[in-house]
Amino acid sequence: MEDEPGLVLTLRDRLTKEGYAIETSSDGESGLERAAGEAFDLVLLDVMLPRLGGFDVLKELRRRSVETPVIMLTARSQVVDKVVGLKLGADDYVTKPFEMMELLARIEAKLRRAPVTPHPSEGHQFGTVRIDFRKAEVTKDGEPLELSAREFQLLKYFIEHRGATLTREELLNEVWGYNSMPSTRTVDVHVAWLRQKIEPNARHPQYILTIHGMGYKFAG
Repeated sequence: MEDEPGLVLTLRDRLTKEGYAIETSSDGESGLERAAGEAFDLVLLDVMLPRLGGFDVLKELRRRSVETPVIMLTARSQVVDKVVGLKLGADDYVTKPFEMMELLARIEAKLRRAPVTPHPSEGHQFGTVRIDFRKAEVTKDGEPLELSAREFQLLKYFIEHRGATLTREELLNEVWGYNSMPSTRTVDVHVAWLRQKIEPNARHPQYILTIHGMGYKFAG
């Protein structure tokens, strides 16, 4: 999302040559709806946008549980602006004017780390539990299942990385964020709460498995 036509054209041409499929929006409102409703691997988001600013777009995307990686683009260079963006959920921050090679490197780095399955606009089902990532809704046996925002984010991360052993430290970094200060005990407590809600028998979990000495694995 970028409102400078010259920069939009430059970015589109260069990124297309690099093999990326590009879609653009020139204002925050239209960009928000597209980013929230369509499948994108990454969003380049300018802070200064008409109709709805970049910080507001980012905040609303994260409120809707859209976890697409976001790189902020801005002419601002003050540290406080970068801190605000990162705390709202930005994955990276590039100050204009920037070198194209640096931006390309940052894009590649974020795409390497992005989960491959599933995209937030899709759903997932295991047992009698059904998750709609786009609507941020969970049902069990056809009935709504109430999850806190953190429980939903934790479950979503498990599903995106199902089959992988996830350490408590990774879960803290990726679900709670680098700037948070919870302990690994926080992860255990939230896992216990989540098991109570999604497992047929929380004492003998079959979906969120404990890997002793390492962390957890999702098998749903």
